[in-house]
This record gives sequence, structure tokens and C-alpha cells, in this order.
Amino acid sequence: MGAPVVRFPIVPLIRLTGAAAAALVLIWAVHFRGGLALISDNKDLIFNLLRIVRVEIFGAFQVLMQALNYGYRRMESELKSCVRVLAAQDIAIRVKRVLVIVKVHPVLMVIGFILLNGEAILAYKTMPGTKSFKKAVHLSIQFLALCLGLIGTWAALKFHNDKGIDNFYSLHSWLGLACILLFSIQWGMGFATFWYPGGSRSSRAFLLPWHVFVGAYIYALAVVTAITGLLEKVTFLQASKTILRYSNEAFLINSLGILLVLLGGFVILALVAPVTARSDIQRGNSE
Repeated sequence: MGAPVVRFPIVPLIRLTGAAAAALVLIWAVHFRGGLALISDNKDLIFNLLRIVRVEIFGAFQVLMQALNYGYRRMESELKSCVRVLAAQDIAIRVKRVLVIVKVHPVLMVIGFILLNGEAILAYKTMPGTKSFKKAVHLSIQFLALCLGLIGTWAALKFHNDKGIDNFYSLHSWLGLACILLFSIQWGMGFATFWYPGGSRSSRAFLLPWHVFVGAYIYALAVVTAITGLLEKVTFLQASKTILRYSNEAFLINSLGILLVLLGGFVILALVAPVTARSDIQRGNSE
């Protein structure tokens, strides 16, 4: 029994589904859950990344365009004088300290372990160039995904510690820990065997099928872990009456879960499908 031959545009479909999943997790984090920071005085908003200063300048575009007509030297003095006038009138410049709060853990885990990981898995089939170049792209994207996953895991632990919540008691946390450990081991062994210092030809030939299988297994595990995380979070929110069962946020979370399942299936299909002259993977590579 042979592997399925893909005759529909699966690579664009994977990227479209991934973009939709990224959009939904960002909308959920920003619009419904409040923003992005790793440090916050409010422990309920501990999944925050940074505190920024936002400067809103109204009417400054016309000032800039006029100043450009005078050249670089006069532009600086022109802008300074205009800013002083506008600031004195208190109509053009307002400076606000804004705490942008976005839930880092789900955002980084979805983008890192599912979206970037999927692109890395398919790099050999979708990227043009030499085998060494594809290998470098594969390792680099996987390393970036691992870094995002580690930061996302640290954010979850920080949230639990600051809120006084026990760590690693749920199925989601156990699966997540297994995913992080397997991903780290897989990347380290892949780097040492296939990149530097590199194994012998026989060892690489023996390990390659296992490397591919374990990589696909970890990817599927990441999708399952994300689904259990979404289920856990929405259950907590509904149990505490923070959201209703048929609310827009609940609908968005369920839709995100469906997209992740579809994306996982598409990536695995593209991975196992042979590259033929008529397959979409080959066409996507040439395009």
C-alpha cells in the first residue's frame, strides 16, 4: 500500500490555515483576554510581555512633509519648532503609558510548536535550494520554535507561581512537559547527527527514518497538547462564569481548536505524501 499522492494545493492550504489559527489566537489573547506582558502587577494579567510608551501625534504628518521640502538640516529645526507650538497648544501630541497585555503562553506555543514547527517539518519539500540549505532552514526554524516554546512554558510557570497555583497537575501540563523534553532531545540529536559534528553515513541512514517519525509524533503531540490546553482554559472560564457557554469567546476558542486539528492533518499528509512531478508539493516548490 503506497502513500497518498496529493493533487490539490495543500501547501497554500497549510499556510492559509496556519495564518487563520495565528489570527484567532491573537484575537483571543488581545481582544478577549486583555493583551501581552510577562510582568504585571495584576496577577490575572501575568501573561504579559512588555510595557511600552505610545506616542500619539496628530497632524504631524503634514508637518513632516513640509519639513522634508527644506532638506535634512532645516527639517530638524522645523520639526522642533512645530512640536513646541503644537505641544503648547496641547492639541497634537499626547503621550500615554500603555500596558499592552497579551497572553504569551498560548500565543507562543501555537506559533512556535505548531506553525513554525510545521514549516520546519516541510522545509525539505517546500524550500528551493540545496540539501544543505534546506537542512539549515529546517534546523533554524526548529530552534526558533524551541525558543518560543521554552519562553511560553516559562510564562505558564510564572503565572502559576505568582497566583499560587500548583504546577504539572493536569493532563495538559504533562503532555506539554513531554512535548518540550522530546522536542529538545530531537533537536539536539538531529543537530549532532545531521549537522555538527555529524554522524557517519551508516548512522545517519539508520537514524533518519526514526528522526522523521519522532518529528511527526512530536508535532501531533503538540497539536493534542494545544487542544487540551484550550479545553482546560475554556472550562475554567466557564466554571468561574467569566464567559458563557455560547459566548463569542467560547465560539472562537472552539474554532481555533478545529483549525489546529485541520492544520495538523494537512501537515502530516504533506509530510507522508510522495513528491511527484504532478503533486502540489512539487509545484509549490517550483513556485
